[in-house]
Amino acid sequence: MDYVIRPVRAEEWPLVKDIRLAALQDPVAPVAFLETYEQGMAQPDSFWQGRAAGGAEDSDGEKRQFVAEAPDGSWAGTISVLVERPDGDLRFGEPAKVDQAHVVGVFVRPEARGAGLAEQLFQAGVDWAWSLGEPRIRRVRLYVHENNPRAAAFYRRFGFTPTGETLSVPDDPNALELEYEIVRPAVMPTAPTS
Repeated sequence: MDYVIRPVRAEEWPLVKDIRLAALQDPVAPVAFLETYEQGMAQPDSFWQGRAAGGAEDSDGEKRQFVAEAPDGSWAGTISVLVERPDGDLRFGEPAKVDQAHVVGVFVRPEARGAGLAEQLFQAGVDWAWSLGEPRIRRVRLYVHENNPRAAAFYRRFGFTPTGETLSVPDDPNALELEYEIVRPAVMPTAPTS
């Protein structure tokens, strides 16, 4: 099936809610997300409206949510990318040391897995981060639960590498989230022409 990878639109908040609740019901949700299905269900419509507007294609550029849309309009997967600046709000872990982007909320519906959608979603998210203006994003990071080897293997195949940084899982101080990153490719200077 052909999917279109695109940013969400603010008015699509019911679909944003639907795919997030589906993600929170996935068997790996306890090690993939810092939110439960019950917490998601308890959120009012205004929460979902704000979430969709914040990640929409016409938002302020500090967050973008991408979806894989099927020809029938259904969504098969999603990824969100948050911009983190050294002088900005703390989103997760320690304050950013460099201008960076943070991948969160990755999910592909089980029936659509294995079709390359995760790669396409990641490519859209990373490309968006690299496309942002000054100050330029220097790295894209994400965290993966130490008990989620399938996700960690995918991230490594995509090009993310472990940084060695870890965080305790908020509701389980005995478990760790492992940081992975992709560093912005260096731009090679062009040779002068004579």
